[in-house]
Amino acid sequence: MLKRIHHIAIICSDYQKSKYFYTEILGMQIIKEVYRKERQSYKLDLALNEVYVIELFSFPNPPVRVSRPEACGMRHLAFEVSSLETVIKRLETYNIKTEPIRIDEFTQKSFTFFEDPDKLPIELYEI
Repeated sequence: MLKRIHHIAIICSDYQKSKYFYTEILGMQIIKEVYRKERQSYKLDLALNEVYVIELFSFPNPPVRVSRPEACGMRHLAFEVSSLETVIKRLETYNIKTEPIRIDEFTQKSFTFFEDPDKLPIELYEI
């Protein structure tokens, strides 16, 4: 029935800031960028390793996302990384703070969390 995730849609409050975060800091590639005048909205299609993964939208005055306490719905995005230490050091050069590294009690793999500009939790999971 389902084959794979096609994309994840993210609505941001500051389009230029989020575009910079996802492309320059996280290294995603821009596939297509359009401005939809009738909706006063940008739509930015982003790829990770040439695979389409995120649609980044801007809308005028979106409501703030509830992150804490954790609310029902999608909890976070998670990305696989080869080296947590390397990625954490890169994030630190942009003054992005991560939580302390934890160990998954079932897989014994290391992981941590940080946030995008709108406080969307993002997990880094070392493979």
